Parts: sequence; structure tokens; C-alpha cells
Amino acid sequence: MNRGRFGEERGSATAEFTMISALLLGLCLVVVQIAGMVHVRNTLIDAASTGARFGALHDRTADDGLDRTRELISSSVSGRYAENVTYDYSESAQGQTLRITVRAQYPLLGLFAGVGDLEVSGSAYEFD
Repeated sequence: MNRGRFGEERGSATAEFTMISALLLGLCLVVVQIAGMVHVRNTLIDAASTGARFGALHDRTADDGLDRTRELISSSVSGRYAENVTYDYSESAQGQTLRITVRAQYPLLGLFAGVGDLEVSGSAYEFD
């Protein structure tokens, strides 16, 4: 029986497709995970910074800054990331500094929280 040149490789395309597909799927999931983590982190940093600047205005309070931060987070990603938002004051050469800190957990594939802890903060000077 003459098998020819490629006779012993019959059925290998299915096995190769399965292996490559699993590898590409895993790579895509990693990219989605990293993109979700970076997006949430950058959104929380922006919200904390904006809230701190808002709370440092002459006619505003730190509680106004906290409310603004929570509002921005809730409208951008999800309200579950706005559950642990705090503020504190520190003294510096330029004056008093308002710092708003957001503590949350990184998302899992953009849907579920719980991959790791995340803490970001934003600061603004209060000028009198």
C-alpha cells in the first residue's frame, strides 16, 4: 500500500488547531484582564484627583470632594468601586493638602471584583 508523502500526518490538523486555539484564547483573556485592570485603575485615579480638586475649592468641603469622587466612579465604571473612599489633610509648604484615597479590588475579566487590592489617591492644595 502506497501512503504517499503526507500519509502519516492525517488528522494532525485537528490536534494542531485545538492546541493553537487554546493558546490564543488564553492570550486573549490575559489581554482583556490587563486592559480591564488598567482601565479601572486609571478611572479611579482620575476620579480621586478630580474629587480632591473639587473639594479643595474655596467654597467646597472635603465631603463635597468625596461625593464628587463617588459620583464619577459610579458613572464611569461601577458603584462597587466607590464603596471605600476616604480623605485626609496634610500640611505642606504650599498650604494644606487634601488627599482623597480610593480602595477597591481589581476586576476579574472586567466583570467581577476580587483579583487583588488596589489603592489610588489624588491630591490638591487648598489655598486661602
